Amino acid sequence: MLTDEATTYASWFATLSDPTRVRLLHHVASAPAPVTVGELTTLLGVSQSTCSHHVRKLAEVGFLQIQREGTTTLVTVNPACCTGLPHAADAVMGALSTGTLRPAEGVAMRAMTAADWPEVRRIYGEGIASGNATFETEVPSRRTLESKWLPDHRWIAEVDGTVAGWAAATPVSARECYAGVAETSIYVADSAQGRGVGKTLLHHQVAAADAAGLWTLQAVIFPENRASIALHHKAGFRTVGLRERIAQHHGRWRDTVLLERRRA
Repeated sequence: MLTDEATTYASWFATLSDPTRVRLLHHVASAPAPVTVGELTTLLGVSQSTCSHHVRKLAEVGFLQIQREGTTTLVTVNPACCTGLPHAADAVMGALSTGTLRPAEGVAMRAMTAADWPEVRRIYGEGIASGNATFETEVPSRRTLESKWLPDHRWIAEVDGTVAGWAAATPVSARECYAGVAETSIYVADSAQGRGVGKTLLHHQVAAADAAGLWTLQAVIFPENRASIALHHKAGFRTVGLRERIAQHHGRWRDTVLLERRRA
């Protein structure tokens, strides 16, 4: 078994020996939606034939999936490959995005109030409907959420005066020794996707946690949600590990990636 895994990993890393393929894979893995070969050609600054060649090579070893829609070729990351990656390859897939997390212009932050609950639960429902945000299948009641979230770590993001997303933190344990450890949750409205709401929420949440003396933040994310993993790494989170078949979701076993950030 170990020999088989070594052979598989060797084929993956051999395929990634070309830096253009590394860049290509990173772009696809970090994108929130399927990417076309034409878009990748522009991003990489190569010819379409060269881009297509690299896409095929990455698909042959299982990194990518290719789907044809008319004359358009759509490229996505293969989730089955993602869940089995060693850490170095996981970095290439987009988990270790470079750069510093900065709030977006036009996104205002404030503390969550009682008046926000209808919008908070509506946006939560959109996350549930996406299938890759939570194990929840129904929106929890306000009483349930209020009872578990830390009162001083509930945040609202607004765009043009409208609630665009929210963030909250939940204690990981009632034991005093874990008083400074919390699990984070971030949800962005479907209508506000792509406007920097998620990174602004996470930036504010981390800064507030540091200021309040929380020493560790953790996040649990489905491995298919590559964009969220990349965002958390920009905020200083590191991948602790992959928890395989940790729970069932709509009758199917799902893996989760556990990430954590330690206050400096």
